[in-house]
Amino acid sequence: MAKKRKDSLARNKVRVSTQQYLDIAEIKEDTVIMRDGTLRAVLLISSINFALKSEDEQNAIISAYVSFLNNIDFPLQIVIQSRELNIDSYIETLKQKAKEQTNELLKIQTSEYMQYISELISMSKIMNKRFYIVIPYNPMSDKQKHFFSRFFDIFKPGVLIRMKAEKFKRRRLELTRRVDNIMSGLGSIGLGAVQLDTQGLIELYYNSYNPSTSANQKLVDVNQLRVN
Repeated sequence: MAKKRKDSLARNKVRVSTQQYLDIAEIKEDTVIMRDGTLRAVLLISSINFALKSEDEQNAIISAYVSFLNNIDFPLQIVIQSRELNIDSYIETLKQKAKEQTNELLKIQTSEYMQYISELISMSKIMNKRFYIVIPYNPMSDKQKHFFSRFFDIFKPGVLIRMKAEKFKRRRLELTRRVDNIMSGLGSIGLGAVQLDTQGLIELYYNSYNPSTSANQKLVDVNQLRVN
């Protein structure tokens, strides 16, 4: 009994110490609030096959991209994530169709197709790439902070940092303007963009910090979570 209690305390200690080193304080209203009070929005970006474009189309895309970069007066981050292709939802759909199938031959063929697809993905390690743009909003420059002030910020528990509603609303409005500006610029290049909502942001960071765990343990919908 004492050993179980000791192991539980050890796990809790690791969990708390890990949280102390995360830069994220809170995620709400489709926005990431950092420990230093700055905000982040994340866009999921579509892709284009540049190699298949004609020379004129390629030059037009490059010109539009240069113009897009020149019109940005704030920093942003471009992130490319590669993950092994997950077809669980597709397999579940096929299973459902197989159950509903009245033709015995088609039911057998559907089962064989599911097995073939699963083996193909497992053997080939097919990767899925996703492209993101992280848009920040910092109301004050970090240069104004003293070195020791920034250093001690690291050891502040994220749960203790809560931004006042009015301040958050004002800063989020400025962030939204930047998001609209970026989405408009991407559209001129021929790229589609969608802003991640709260659930999408939580899943993105969960998968990023826990790549092995997230493959087997899925997150619950944020709307179904209860906070006591």
